[in-house]
Amino acid sequence: MTFSVHGLTVSRGIAIGRAVIVASSRVDVAHYLIKSEQVDAEIERLRQARDAVAAEIEKVQLGLGELSAKDAHPELSALLDVHLMLLQDEQLTSGVKHWIVERHYNAEWALTSQLEVIARQFDEMEDPYLRERKADLEQVVERMLRFMRGVASPVAAARPATTRHTAGEELHEPTVDVPLVLIAHDLSPADMLQFKQSVFAGFVTDVGGKTSHTAIVARSMDIPAVVGARMASHLIGQDDWVIIDGDAGVVVVDPSPILLAEYGAKQRQGEVERERLSRLRSTPAITLDGQRIELIANIEQPEDTAAALRAGAVGVGLFRTEFLFMGRDGKLPDEEEQYRAYVRAVEGMRGLPVTIRTVDIGADKPLDRGAVRSGEEHLNPALGLRAIRWSLADPSMFLVQLRAILRAAAHGSINLLIPMLAHASEIRQTLALVKKAGGQLDAQGKVHGTVRLGAMIEIPAAALSIPLFLRHFDFLSIGTNDLIQYTLAIDRADEAVAHLYDPVHPAVLHLLATTIAQCREQGKGVSVCGEMAGDVTMTRLLLGLGLRSFSMHPSRILAVKQQILRSDTSKLGVWAQSVLTADDPAALMSD
Repeated sequence: MTFSVHGLTVSRGIAIGRAVIVASSRVDVAHYLIKSEQVDAEIERLRQARDAVAAEIEKVQLGLGELSAKDAHPELSALLDVHLMLLQDEQLTSGVKHWIVERHYNAEWALTSQLEVIARQFDEMEDPYLRERKADLEQVVERMLRFMRGVASPVAAARPATTRHTAGEELHEPTVDVPLVLIAHDLSPADMLQFKQSVFAGFVTDVGGKTSHTAIVARSMDIPAVVGARMASHLIGQDDWVIIDGDAGVVVVDPSPILLAEYGAKQRQGEVERERLSRLRSTPAITLDGQRIELIANIEQPEDTAAALRAGAVGVGLFRTEFLFMGRDGKLPDEEEQYRAYVRAVEGMRGLPVTIRTVDIGADKPLDRGAVRSGEEHLNPALGLRAIRWSLADPSMFLVQLRAILRAAAHGSINLLIPMLAHASEIRQTLALVKKAGGQLDAQGKVHGTVRLGAMIEIPAAALSIPLFLRHFDFLSIGTNDLIQYTLAIDRADEAVAHLYDPVHPAVLHLLATTIAQCREQGKGVSVCGEMAGDVTMTRLLLGLGLRSFSMHPSRILAVKQQILRSDTSKLGVWAQSVLTADDPAALMSD
């Protein structure tokens, strides 16, 4: 039966494929497709894991048998019997083989996929005792996964989903050559990076807002996505056919042939539009009245510079270095590792400038998913120890990063960008540490370069103190995602208040306009690096407010360039001022 799930639009386009349900606790499981000749080997890995876990359980049972009657635990022995039975359960065994043979999933992925299928059956049982056996099944599977992680894996190269299928004729074909879409309750930014080179053609999450960092990374993958779909991971079944309409924020489950044909046509139309935009790659971004606009790229990893160049970016406006720090079980990258990463980014841009933002850890960007230990929880993480606050709380860690960036600056043009500054004291501490890092490199005899210093304006207090920032920094970059969040008191990762997130709220526009104006008056560079920069519905307004530098994900550059080529800034200024002073600016945005 066809039904739809509604969420938030975060990444445009249409994806049609089979659903892969991933429970949040098992996101770290490797997901890749194997080759036909590897099917037997994967099944053998599974059998070895099952036998090993069974042997472990039997060994424990043997130990129980040697205990005295007083110390013996009959309940534990019975529980172990249940685990042994679950290990041999036909539905588990045959189901996992199905995923491996029919879908060519690797063994770990097949195991977790089948777990999700059976777990739902447990959830629907009326008998509380039987329902609780789901936890036993999960424990058994976790033990098998742990065993498989400890064995050298015959890893096959993943087969990226490079082909976007546009038709629904393969709907009932048991072939491995079909697109896959990921359905999860939530995905951390680190999870998203793991999936970046994966086989998935699109994804849906229950939680998340339009400018959560998960959504931002999703856009970087340039695949259709919907977040904040609330119950999607519960309503959609494993292997269901789904359509992700990223333009409308809708997920259609079990679509009819008519719907498949309709969305297939939309998908083809989108591909035609991409092809048309690609012709603008080498066209200079100059408005109708001759204003040259700088279009620069946001990246998460050094390797993303290739996509930036392909899109025609004239530099990197935001290198989010926190992704070098995430998902490492708390082990931070040392100076040498960071230095090599920054040099790769510089070399990747072939002489164009690279703006490196110091680490912005905290809030919705934890070092490790689920790694928060008892006592480390923050009541309001978005308002707590994050970004520059986190760095200044650990100066030795911060100095490592600063030294690595300064050393990389010897290889090319680097701008150093500091996130979330608000206080003069923070500015003084930061600048002192930058100077100290340079001094340490001099003392060690290490070569380093000079950097232009910039600050992000993403807190209202900073936006209201621009003269202070301009006295200390060479340029400013407006992080509109956080600026909107803090101005409107909305946690941008919370889908429950996502509807209140308003980029054209008069207060937000006022802070934007005054920041741009003051920078221009002082002859200092200013850019917008938040999601507004890549939103084509905002391009004319930002041009009208005087912005001449837009930093966005590479996938958005050509669409924004198209808007710029059609714009006349000499006419947009008056209109932008009317929007700025309106009680309801959104009503004037389409004028």
